[in-house]
Amino acid sequence: MKLSKFKFNLPQEQIALFPAKNRDESRLMVIHSKTGKVEHKVFKDILGYYGDKDVLIFNDTLVFPARLYGNKEKTGAKIEVFLLRELNQTLRLWDVLVDPARKIRIGNKLYFGEDDSMVAEVIDNTTSRGRTLRFLYDGSHEEFKKSLYVLGEMPIPSYIKRAATTEDADRYQTIFAKNEGAVIAPAAGLHFSRELMKRLEIKGVKFAFVTVHSGLGNFREIDVEDLTKHKMDSEEMIIGEEAVNIVNKAKDEHRQVCAVGSSVLRAIESAVTTRGHLKEYVGWTNKFIFPPYDFTVANSLITNFHLPLSTMLMQTAAFGGFDFIMDIYQQAIKNGYQFGAYGDAMLII
Repeated sequence: MKLSKFKFNLPQEQIALFPAKNRDESRLMVIHSKTGKVEHKVFKDILGYYGDKDVLIFNDTLVFPARLYGNKEKTGAKIEVFLLRELNQTLRLWDVLVDPARKIRIGNKLYFGEDDSMVAEVIDNTTSRGRTLRFLYDGSHEEFKKSLYVLGEMPIPSYIKRAATTEDADRYQTIFAKNEGAVIAPAAGLHFSRELMKRLEIKGVKFAFVTVHSGLGNFREIDVEDLTKHKMDSEEMIIGEEAVNIVNKAKDEHRQVCAVGSSVLRAIESAVTTRGHLKEYVGWTNKFIFPPYDFTVANSLITNFHLPLSTMLMQTAAFGGFDFIMDIYQQAIKNGYQFGAYGDAMLII
């Protein structure tokens, strides 16, 4: 499978800049992969496709405000720092990206906040863009994290051509987010409102939660034409006993098992037994899914409309069938569907 097969022309105006007014009122395209039938719905109509003892698997990662703006010592040059992950709580070490990278050297100090209340020192250059920062902070870890949350802004994707707002602090986060660690929101989960979750629960639908701390690797440009040669960045994931029991019971009873989002689909395919059951897992995954691929756990998928050449599009095409999904994407463009994290959704059943 070649990278160029996933290129298509997406009008800029069809990349959603803002979320729908209400979470569960985005548009929903329902795709019946066996018959080719296509329906145009509103997201809360998802209620009509799941019933008693069916299972939806969600990613309960919590996105933290990872984007900071600071100034370099002496020169005052403006620097954007993107926090990737915390390496050491005690030493306050963080793996980060800096922009512009060429201006930053080991030993440089960076200042954040209107009164330069937060200071960090560059202690390592790990890649051409990456750095390790040590934040110089005397308070407790809780106080330090609180300060970071005040200074940082939500890391909405760079293809959303605007600055983050206070609305993003709420809307670029699922309502069930609880385990901090992601810098990319599980976009399919953003469509679920509390009311919709309650109505699904009343119908008898079961919820299973896994944790996948999605990183910027999802957006890293693929630089090889032969997809077998692409290496995904590793992401931390946790699948616990409760989720395993809920999912495997549904599989054994031949119920619907739906992966809500590409991060969930990737995670559950990374933790499968030889008999096709989900298993407990704590660790990392760098699994890269593209067509053709035989899925083991989920038999339906909720996902957003993804950008050209993206790994999420490749995974969706693997689930729904390459030719079918690429045709569906052309239909979505013609019908004015919105793409990206704040865009509309697709249900493949």
